[in-house]
Amino acid sequence: MASHLGHVHVIVSDLDRAISFYTDLLGLSVTEQQANYAFLSFGDHHHDLALQARPEASSPPPNSRGLYHVAFELDTPAALRACYESLQERETEAQPVDHGISKSLYFDDPDGNGVELYIDTRDDNGEQWNGENTQFDPMAL
Repeated sequence: MASHLGHVHVIVSDLDRAISFYTDLLGLSVTEQQANYAFLSFGDHHHDLALQARPEASSPPPNSRGLYHVAFELDTPAALRACYESLQERETEAQPVDHGISKSLYFDDPDGNGVELYIDTRDDNGEQWNGENTQFDPMAL
């Protein structure tokens, strides 16, 4: 029986660009790089994110089955705001969504892979998601 998610493997077109994007935005570190692969970690595991460069790969058509996005939980509202500011500097459009139990930023990485950055805003009362999806101002965090 599995105990946790081991890693996420993402196909990218430009390995150096993807490494720069994920290390700069999320503070991941490269633990190993071989040919068209790079392994990035937050520090506790060899890798949390595997990047594989396949320049010839096509993007899946819109509304197709498959992975919707990869989500990364941040520790503080300030960290979410800082990531939002970094995305703005990169001219990467991010959609801020307040789910009631979390505040999230949804955007695409440079290759069009869906990414979510979020903070958990639940209290200790076992609060459940009630389907709320409203916009919020990340700069007000």
